[in-house]
Amino acid sequence: MTKSLSDLSQKMREIDICTLATHTEGGAIACRPMSNNGEVNQQGDSYYFTWEQSLMVSDIEANPKVTLSFQGSKHFLVAVEGEAELVRDKSRFQQHWTPELDHWFKDGMETPGVVMIKVHATRVHYWDGEEDGEVKLPY
Repeated sequence: MTKSLSDLSQKMREIDICTLATHTEGGAIACRPMSNNGEVNQQGDSYYFTWEQSLMVSDIEANPKVTLSFQGSKHFLVAVEGEAELVRDKSRFQQHWTPELDHWFKDGMETPGVVMIKVHATRVHYWDGEEDGEVKLPY
């Protein structure tokens, strides 16, 4: 049975840590663990917070095409291809901020140098045991 984007988004919300991959200046792939803070909307978009001065941010500025990899329990995996948007407007942080982020950013949303990454999903691949499929989204 083919899964809907809504089904996949729900499953991604339940997997806190994913791997976010970017393209480096030299063309290599750089991966790092990130938390989606339990937020993946029905369109497959997700949000991450990091430091402005990170290599990840400079990678995205040069090439916004990214991938996300989620691994859940019982052989459930999701790979998301997407377009990353760097958000520096703190008024947009509020709707995506969770109290757990205060552990990493001592002044919360007001911590200098915080940036939010919104990943707009364009294609979602999934594997669930022996079932697999793909959802392509309008770009």
